[in-house]
Order: sequence, then structure tokens, then C-alpha cells
Amino acid sequence: MTEGMEAEQEKTMKRILLIISCTMLAIGTSGGPIMIRLYFIHGGHRVWLCSFLENCGFPIFLIPLFISYIRRRRSAAANQSAKIKMVLIELPLFLASVVMGLVTGLSTFFFAFGVSRLPVTTSSLILATQLAFNALFSFLLVRQKFRVYSVNTIVLLTIAAGILAMHSSGDRPSGETSKEYVVGFILIVLVAVLDGFLFPLVELAYKKVKQTISYTLVMEVQFVMCMVASLFNIIGMIVNNDLKVISSEARQFEHGAVAYGIVLVGIAILSQCLLLGGVGVVFCASSLLSGVIIAAILPVTEILAVIFFNEKFNVEKGVALILSLWGFATYFYGETKQAKKMKKNVPRPEAEVLQVLPISNP
Repeated sequence: MTEGMEAEQEKTMKRILLIISCTMLAIGTSGGPIMIRLYFIHGGHRVWLCSFLENCGFPIFLIPLFISYIRRRRSAAANQSAKIKMVLIELPLFLASVVMGLVTGLSTFFFAFGVSRLPVTTSSLILATQLAFNALFSFLLVRQKFRVYSVNTIVLLTIAAGILAMHSSGDRPSGETSKEYVVGFILIVLVAVLDGFLFPLVELAYKKVKQTISYTLVMEVQFVMCMVASLFNIIGMIVNNDLKVISSEARQFEHGAVAYGIVLVGIAILSQCLLLGGVGVVFCASSLLSGVIIAAILPVTEILAVIFFNEKFNVEKGVALILSLWGFATYFYGETKQAKKMKKNVPRPEAEVLQVLPISNP
């Protein structure tokens, strides 16, 4: 009875964590590109700095990690169990996290460069293709099963991205050369590929290592990934002399040094929401769901771009928004239906006892 209650509590906590992770992922996905574009439009020019800000918020994880350690130590003392480790991550998962951190650092650099060249609406519609890459790598790396509603969602979101792509030719900002636009376009495509690869890679790492995957361990993995990505970006900043010009760039920023600082902090916070939310969704559900959420939120990003940057929002983008929301709703409906089906097929403990008793007591 106690074990059943603990299992039910664990499921409830996992659902709550999934909701929080989905929310964080949605906020980071929609707000991050807006804040980065705001930086470049109003006088920012340092791509490596922007990329560093997308990863540098990792020290904040030390707070929940320390709290988790205190709770585990108290629990161990109360149960008189063996001494617990302060750090859970072991060498195989640490090395995997380093590799994933390098992928993250490269992806964030490409993203910052691409957003500096493209309107948010254009970069968003390109990033929608991430779902296709996510689905491909999920199948290749973790053998993700595709049910009818999953395929339907992918088709709807892909059609939405295609509708948007057909009307992106006139989006090149004034004063920008065709070469710069094409380079930005290609780099955002590479971001879609890398991000589509990253979440299945995280899921594969969790499955392959011989460790119990807890959310504390997930935060440690995220800490290592962001730390490695930040070091990668710092090297780029040093080579590009970004550190020497930050103060002068702040003074020359269109809305002043205070606004400059707020924008930089905003980039760091929203980027951490995206990364932590994505890893949390992979932990609680699957890498495919993370891709679905990102693709579904992209039209919201486009609406924000229209509001803040006066970018055009035509009929095609409205249709794409409807298709994306339809695909998102389809996925969650299918997952809910599948969960109810699995729950119904699980035999009740009482039934198992009734079946065993006649045999053990002839």
C-alpha cells in the first residue's frame, strides 16, 4: 500500500515537473529570439557575447543542487543509511555532458549569428524544421515509436513551416547584403539540425549510462553542458576581442547602458529557461515532445515579433499558427488517450491477490 502511494506521488511530481518544464521551454523559445534580436537592432554587435549569454546562467543551478544535497543528507541521516555523494554525476555521463556542451555552444553561436542577420519571423520559420530533424534523430538514436497522432503532428507542423517559408523571400532587412542574409539563413538551418540532434542525444545518454536518472542528476548534466558551452564561447570572445569593447558598446547602445544591461540579463534568463525546460521535458517525457513544443511555440514568437518589431503578419502566418496549435493539441490528446489506455490495462493489486490466494491455500 505504501509503495503504491509512493509510486503515485512520484507520478504526480513528474507531471508537475513536466508542466513546469513545458512552461519554461515555451517561455524561452518565444522570448529568447525576441530579446536577442532586440540586442542587435538597438546597437549590439557582439555575436560571441550573445552566444555566451545564452549559456552563462548555469551558476544558478548551484542553489537547487545544494538544497537537494542537504535534503538527501538529512534523509540519509534519518534512515541511518550510507554516506551520500555530494555530486551524483559519474565519469561516463560527465564525458557525454561535455560533448553535449560543445554541441550546445556551437548551436548557440550559430543561433546568435543567424538572428543578427534575419528577422525573427524568418528565423522562426526555419527553426520549425527542427521538428523533422528531432523526429529523425529520435528514431535513429533512441528508437522513438511513432504513433498515428505523432505523425499527424509532425505533418501539420511541417506544413505550417512550409506555408511560412513560401513567403519569406522579401524579409531581408534594409542595409544588409544578400551574402549576409544567405549566411544567416544557412546558420539557422544548422541550428535546427544541431538542436534536433541534441535532445535525442541527451535522451540516449540517459538510457545508456548505468545510473538512476533523477532530476538532481539532470540539473548536474545541464550545469556541465552550460559550463562547457560557456567556456567555448569565452574562447571565442577572447579571440574576437569582445571583452575589450563591451563597456563602449554599452555606452553607445540606443537606449543607454541600463537598458543594455537589462537586455543582456534577459537573454541569459530566457536562454536558461529554454535549455532547462528542454532537458526537463526530455527527462519527464521524450525528446520528440520537446521538438513538438518548440515547433508549436514558434508562431507565438512570430506574433511577438510583429508586436515589438512591426514585422509583417499575413494570412499565411495566421494559417500556420492555426496548424501549429492544431498539431500541438493533437499530440497532447494522443498522449492523454495513450496514458489512459495503459492505465486501464494495468491489473489492480486486489485482482492479483484474489488470483493468487486460491493457489496458495488449496
